[in-house]
Amino acid sequence: MKTRHYLLMIFSGLFMALSYTGYGQQVKEVNIKGLDKMRYSVEEITASPGQKIRLTLTTVSNLPKAQMSHNFVLLKKDADPSAFVSDGLAYPSNEYIDDSWSDDIIVKTKLLGAGESDTVEFTAPKEKGTYTYVCTFPGHFQAGMKGSLTVQ
Repeated sequence: MKTRHYLLMIFSGLFMALSYTGYGQQVKEVNIKGLDKMRYSVEEITASPGQKIRLTLTTVSNLPKAQMSHNFVLLKKDADPSAFVSDGLAYPSNEYIDDSWSDDIIVKTKLLGAGESDTVEFTAPKEKGTYTYVCTFPGHFQAGMKGSLTVQ
């Protein structure tokens, strides 16, 4: 009887450890689609400071990868999204990201063509505020493919 009780306690603790992280918060699951109309299906995400986030981006398109690809790049709060995207245009072999901006990136997915998905896990910044995410494929940010993570 005691053995069964101890096993139940161990499995309960393991379940809780797998289900919760950070400050006792559950991992936030975010699923975003990158669409042909150069928009994210989710343009606003909210999280608590230090919350774990598992984000999956899937590109939904009828066009070839060379014509329509999407990624998700979350920038630090003080980064200039327009300058970041503009500087990246010179680096198509690096998914349109200039490595000199690497310190301004919190997390990023791969550049994805039709039907492709990428999942990243990260911790929301501890500092409250609004953080911008962008698609670096040429013309997409300028067409409005961006969103915000609000940490509150």
